[in-house]
Amino acid sequence: MAGTIKDIAKKAGVSYSTVSRALNGVGAGDTEAKAKIRRLASEMGYVPNQAAIHLKKSRSYVIGLYFSTISKMTSPYVLHDVLTGVYSITGSKYNVVVKGIDMHEPGTLNPSYYDGIIVLSQKNEDMDFMNEVMAKEIPMVVICRSVDIDAPNVTTDEARAMERAMSYLLDNGHRKLAVIEGRPELDSNRLRHRGWRMAMRNRGMDPDAVPVINGTYRYASGYSAAKQLLSYGPTAILCFNDEMAFGARTAITEAGLAVPEDISLIGFDNWDLSGYSDMHLTTIERNMGEIAKEGARVLLRRLDEGVIDNRRIYLNNKLIIRNTVRNLNEDLSDENVVKQTKREGES
Repeated sequence: MAGTIKDIAKKAGVSYSTVSRALNGVGAGDTEAKAKIRRLASEMGYVPNQAAIHLKKSRSYVIGLYFSTISKMTSPYVLHDVLTGVYSITGSKYNVVVKGIDMHEPGTLNPSYYDGIIVLSQKNEDMDFMNEVMAKEIPMVVICRSVDIDAPNVTTDEARAMERAMSYLLDNGHRKLAVIEGRPELDSNRLRHRGWRMAMRNRGMDPDAVPVINGTYRYASGYSAAKQLLSYGPTAILCFNDEMAFGARTAITEAGLAVPEDISLIGFDNWDLSGYSDMHLTTIERNMGEIAKEGARVLLRRLDEGVIDNRRIYLNNKLIIRNTVRNLNEDLSDENVVKQTKREGES
């Protein structure tokens, strides 16, 4: 029985796409490695699937946009920003089909249907789907998560971003802290968790002493988590997204407290309401629209120009400082001035 691209990749110890490029003479890679792959293909009796080649030459002008999940973990704000970003690059030339990896039936991906696929990956379980995409030689770009596969990645350094957010709270004198995290099974949650803990360890503080509650990235979970955390008497709560931060603010207000006078808040994402609501939230800007745009640009360069760019592209996260963090250092300074003034008046 003739060998397949998958068989050749396994024997050569390389990815499916590396074998595909070598057999099709695409890219300027290691010529010795390409020669080895072609030699293995000959020895294993590999025969190109002419029907598949014909189908791939007949463009469908359809791009698949796959999310880790549509129903449970993808915020509607993220969904909107990603869709808007992709459409702004594809224009009317391509149709974009939105699906959830969690709803995909393994083995059913039709390579003739998609010209390319953009995957917004959030968890390790997505690898089975991405391996199927590569096995069927569909051009793919992975966004929002760094994965070790032979495909381009467009993402941000979420650990560094959350380290910056926690450092900002510490710089402002906050020591009684609490954290509302997201779903622990998601890569983004693990990275952000690592980031804020790193900030505390860098200051010689124990991150295990900080009360943490996991939410679902939705408003209601932020509200519920904050109600529980208020019993610890925090001066600041770090939230893993803006939607949960707004839920937390409601719980704080209902308790007769105010932001930032009693409790400071920081979010993550910088979604529209963060800057325009009555609470001007300090937050980390992770511009999902820009990430999606860059992913679409990389994919279209391959589809329309034949440019294969398998880099990991990191876009910057910015700390957007508004007015939800109180500077406790200034409060201490003011108290010292008052005490000094009283002593001078008494003397």
